[in-house]
Amino acid sequence: MNNNSHEARLALIKSKLKMRYAKEKIFKTLGIAAIVVALSMLVILFASIISTGYSAFQQTFIKLDITLEMEEIDPENTGDIEVMSRADYAGIVKSTLRQMFPDVKDRREKRDLYSIVSFGAAFQLRDMVMADPGIIGKTLTVWVPADDDLDMYMKGHIKAGEEGSGRIKEQKLEWINTLIDNGAIEKRFNTALFTNGDSREPELAGIWGAAVGSIYTMLVTLLLSFPLGVATAVYLEEFAPKNIWTDIIEVNINNLAAVPSIVFGLLGLAVFLNFFGLPRSAPIVGALVLTLMTLPTIIIASRASLLAVPPSIREGALGVGASKMQSVMHHVLPLALPGMLTGTIIGMARALGETAPLLMIGMVAFIVDIPTGIFDKATVLPVQIYLWADSPERAFMERTSAAIIVLLGFLLIMNAAAVILRKKFEQRW
Repeated sequence: MNNNSHEARLALIKSKLKMRYAKEKIFKTLGIAAIVVALSMLVILFASIISTGYSAFQQTFIKLDITLEMEEIDPENTGDIEVMSRADYAGIVKSTLRQMFPDVKDRREKRDLYSIVSFGAAFQLRDMVMADPGIIGKTLTVWVPADDDLDMYMKGHIKAGEEGSGRIKEQKLEWINTLIDNGAIEKRFNTALFTNGDSREPELAGIWGAAVGSIYTMLVTLLLSFPLGVATAVYLEEFAPKNIWTDIIEVNINNLAAVPSIVFGLLGLAVFLNFFGLPRSAPIVGALVLTLMTLPTIIIASRASLLAVPPSIREGALGVGASKMQSVMHHVLPLALPGMLTGTIIGMARALGETAPLLMIGMVAFIVDIPTGIFDKATVLPVQIYLWADSPERAFMERTSAAIIVLLGFLLIMNAAAVILRKKFEQRW
């Protein structure tokens, strides 16, 4: 009887173990499936962005043999820079196009012919003359950017005659084919994307202005948030008395880390712009807003890093006669610094991708000039992406994806730096 009951208990235990192992296997399978689905969505997202934006790194150019007549640029041969800068360079480009296609006589056809070349060709020609007035009177071979419709056609994004193809009609297609046969059209690396500011013309628009604005904003944010965040964490963790007031401060810091970013934008609008009167759409204001937003993250990460330092380090320093301040500054803080840097970089990476708070302080403005300081009007990469995504032109769509690729590159670099810092300086006990 005892043997039967013992065997029954063993059978029951085995059946329960079998059920537990089956549940563990199901849970493991679901976990792996969730990871696979998440990675698949991430791959699809990246593939969509890259497939749309990679072509923006190339730009179509048209070769023009332009004769810079003295009568058109400096009629009185004065050598005055102001006179030469006001010359009709657009008319010179149009004259060159008419010489290339002498059969074009109709006014409408001429307008279509002129539209194959970017509006920026005239400015390119003017810059060349301003840089070297000695080229006046010579015939130069100049590669000028093509119009965005032609550029989209050459990249295969639109087809002639289809809906949404812009101005790529039959006559223009004949001119394009003629230029291709003569070797006067080619695609080159789009340096303008990385050297120009924003523009109404997609083929001239670049991210450099937004990139400089992001650099200024992130630099000031780092200079403000890192020392403030570390000092706050050190005080709360090492020196502050444990009472109701410090508990309230800790709760508020934790709550601020979860506040929507647009609330910080409203705070910046009310305080920094309306009360202090700081310049609208300036990196200094954006940096102050982002500092408020990243401080809770940096403080929480810094406190966690301080807690990770073994108490024996503090006790050993105090035991050999070090003061509390010396113990923290010379022993605890250096050991906690890698974790603090990691938290700071993660907070900065979040700030780099923020758009909502910066929209509230006016950094959504159309800014063409490259900012030269933290008080100049500027925009940042996420806001530039927002502006381009709202533009109706097809060419801005690929530049939006290209700007996203650049922004993701910055974020990957910052997160990689955080991992490297932790791996290099982390100590285990």
